[in-house]
Amino acid sequence: MNFPSKLIEEAVQELSKFPGVGKKSALRMVLYLLKKDTETADKLGHSIIRLRNEITYCTRCYNVSDAAVCNICSNPKRDNQVICVVEDLKDVMAIENTNQFFGTYHVLGGLINPIYGIGPDQLQLESLIERIQKEGTKEIIMALSATMEGDTTIFYLSKKLKDLDVQLSTISKGIAIGDELEYADEITLGRSILSRVPYRNQVQSGSND
Repeated sequence: MNFPSKLIEEAVQELSKFPGVGKKSALRMVLYLLKKDTETADKLGHSIIRLRNEITYCTRCYNVSDAAVCNICSNPKRDNQVICVVEDLKDVMAIENTNQFFGTYHVLGGLINPIYGIGPDQLQLESLIERIQKEGTKEIIMALSATMEGDTTIFYLSKKLKDLDVQLSTISKGIAIGDELEYADEITLGRSILSRVPYRNQVQSGSND
C-alpha cells in the first residue's frame, strides 16, 4: 500500500496493530480523523493516554477500575456472598450485559495453561481463596470457558476449596464446548448462569458414563 504521506503511513501502521483491524480499515480511520477538526483528534489521543496512565485494578476483585475499589464491589445492592469467577474483563462485561447476575466477581487474569507456562501462581487464584476465607463467601460460580484450560482451572480450584464451607458451581452447558463467554448471546449466557449446577454433581455424572 502506497501512502502520500509518511505521517499517514505511520498512523495506519499503528492502528493496524489493533486486533481485527487491517491496513484498509486503519486507513479509513486515519482519513476520517483528517476530515475532523483538531479537537476530535486531541480528545481521542487524550482519552488513550488517560486510559493507559490512570486506569487501575480493583484491590478486591481485580476487575479494571477507575478507583481502588470498582463500582461493582462498592455497590451495596450486590450480593457479596456470591462470587462469579471469570477469566478476564470481557467476561465481566458479557455477564453484566445479561442483567441476570447480582453478586460480585473475581477476575483471574487468565487460565491455567502449562503449555504456555501459565500456572496458578501467575493468576489471581490465591487472592480468591484468601477473599473467600476473609469474607465468608457462600457460593463460587465458575464462569470459565468449557476448554481444557478452563476445566483444569476449575479442577484446581475445587481441590483448593474442598475444605472450605463454600458451594462450588459452574454455569450450565448452554455455552457450547470451547466457546468464549464474550461471544455467547445474552439470553443463553443469562440462562446458563441462572441454571448453574453444583460442580460435584458434574464430576459424579461424568464418572458414571
